[in-house]
Parts: sequence; structure tokens; C-alpha cells
Amino acid sequence: MALPNINNPFVIGHYVGDEYFCDRIDETQFLIKQVENGRNVALISPRRMGKSDLIHHLFNQPEIASRYHTIFIDIYATTSLEEMIYLFGKSIFEELKSQRRSLIDRFFQIIKSLRIGFKLDVKSGDPSLQLSLGDIQEPETTLREIFEYLGQADRPCLVAVDEFQQISTYSRTNTESLLRTYIQQCPNATFIFAGSKHDMMSNMFHSPAKPFYQSAVTMGLEPIPLPEYQRFVLRQFGKGGKQIVPDVISTVYADYEGSTWFLQIMMNELYALTPVGGTCTAHSLTTARQNIIFSQQISYRELLSNLSQKQKQVLQAIAKEGVATGITSAAFIQKHSLPSASSVQSAVRTLIERDILTVNDNQYRIYNYFFSDWLRLTY
Repeated sequence: MALPNINNPFVIGHYVGDEYFCDRIDETQFLIKQVENGRNVALISPRRMGKSDLIHHLFNQPEIASRYHTIFIDIYATTSLEEMIYLFGKSIFEELKSQRRSLIDRFFQIIKSLRIGFKLDVKSGDPSLQLSLGDIQEPETTLREIFEYLGQADRPCLVAVDEFQQISTYSRTNTESLLRTYIQQCPNATFIFAGSKHDMMSNMFHSPAKPFYQSAVTMGLEPIPLPEYQRFVLRQFGKGGKQIVPDVISTVYADYEGSTWFLQIMMNELYALTPVGGTCTAHSLTTARQNIIFSQQISYRELLSNLSQKQKQVLQAIAKEGVATGITSAAFIQKHSLPSASSVQSAVRTLIERDILTVNDNQYRIYNYFFSDWLRLTY
């Protein structure tokens, strides 16, 4: 599915086809096998590692695209079952609207509670679903109707729910058991539950006390191996009549620990800085990083303005360290003129909950490498 108007092959923010997608051959084949055998999958990996693009890449494979209705829902920003159902209904409609009108008619015959949002464009006659969140008056009824529709769809449905762990934060305490019940009763649909918070996802799928216990095959997502990524980058530069020194790719890969999104945005900028017929060398790295930080600094300032003074102090201290350990030790607190250990713990807990900080083996770093760079430069 190559798109002719793409000037920069390192596309950011959305999947555009196999030609612009790097590797993940084994992971794609693993997912195809699970789907074809009717097994749900819990896909667990850190954010920005490429889970969403992998799912869209899976959807684009001939054996999936030709046989399944594919439905993608990102519930990262949701805070309630009503919001999740709202997105679920709209996503199904978006999958159907470019197909036969009879499928849309069937959709509203079954999902009666969403009929209020159905509209036809007066000029083109194209159908649309113009819903507001307030239109979800009886969420359990709408959810039941959605699963009834999935169960009666004209072909199997593959549903991917991104940031699935979010449902455990909803105030409605029976959300997990409600969804699990409907999923069990819907053999016509297979689910991919993608999540970035390892502890929460592991608890949901591996704890005997949880409704989703042992309901899915668990799959992790590691960084793309450096040799594969180098070949991909060299090929993409070459297609545009440009070259890049392999050591530059290795440096970027090491700097961002193989995290797909950060690699992609750096390569996008390095490609843009390299003229046709030219070669990208290490001299471009600083300029590329500065350009990215400059383009994002308004959002960084806004993020910082929404933090408490203590949270800002802790964040600035960790940014200076790059990777920080012993953050509640007397030495760390004294070095960075921080408040008490309990205040540091409280600030860190909030920063982790907000996905600003990440921790692994008691090593703390700012999740967004570019935000961390901006903090070091600014403070």
C-alpha cells in the first residue's frame, strides 16, 4: 500500500504500508497464527515501541484483510466505560462505511442505541456517525448490542484495543468482568489487547483473581534488532537518492535504546536535512536533535506548567542525571537540593502515573528523550 505523495519515507504518527514498515516479520507471523487459530493475544510492551503500527501492519496482511473485519480502538485517553463504548461503536462504523450499504443497515438494526447518530451527507450521500459522548445513555445496553453485532457479522472480526490496561482505572468496578463475559460469548471475534504498563497488564492476564486470567496468549515486543534497522534506514535513504553513514544509525539506535518512535522521528529529521545526492554524517545529529526539541518546546513548557514545584525539581534532577538511581538517598537529595525523601517519592509516583517518568530495575529516566534533552538545556 505505497502512497505516491510521501516525500519523507520515515513516516511519523500513522501506518502507511509495508514499504515504510521495518521488519517485525516474526511478530507479524506469530500474530497471524494466533488470529487464524482463534486465540486472543495480550501484546505488552513499552509505549513508542511500535505496537499500534504492528497491529495496523497485521491488518494490512492479505490473509487478514481479505477474511476479517478489522477494528482498532485506542482507549489511552478514556476514563470511563462510556468513552470506551463510544469509541468502539464509531470504530466499527468506520470499518463498515466504505463497504456495502447493507452492512451499515444491519449495523443499525442491531445497535439500535447508536441510531441517533446516523447521518447522510446531503451532497455526497455518504453515511456518517455523528455521536457525542452524551449519546451513550445506557452503556451496558450499547455494549451488549455491539457484541451482538460482532457475533452476527458477515465475516470474522479482529478487534484490537490499544492501551487496554486503561479499563482497570474506570470507576465502574465490573468493567473487566463485563467485557470478559461478552468476549467469551462471541466466538466470531478475536481480540488483541495491547498495553504499555507491564505491571497492570500482567496483573490483568496472569492473576487468578482477575476476569481476564489466562484468556489470551501473551506476547512481548522488543526493539527491532540493529542490523535489521540499519538495512531499513539505508534502503529508505537510497530510494530517495541519499546516503547515510551506518555509524550514524548505530549512534541514534543507542541514544534512544531502540525505541521505535524516537528512532523514526530522528531519522525523519536526518532525512530532511540531507540533500538529494548527499550523505548524512554525524555532523547532522546535533542539528536534528535541536530541530526536534525546538518544534516541541511549546508542549514541553505546557507540560511543565501543569506540575507542582516539587515535581518539577525532581524531574529536573533526573534530567540532569539522564538515568537516575537512589533518588531518595541523602546523596541524591543533597546533590540536587531536593526536599525530603517522602516528597521525592510522592512526586515520582505521580510522574510515573502520568507517563512522564519510567522506571526499570530502580533506574529512573524521563520517558520522552527529547523532553529530557530540553530540560537539561533549559535548566
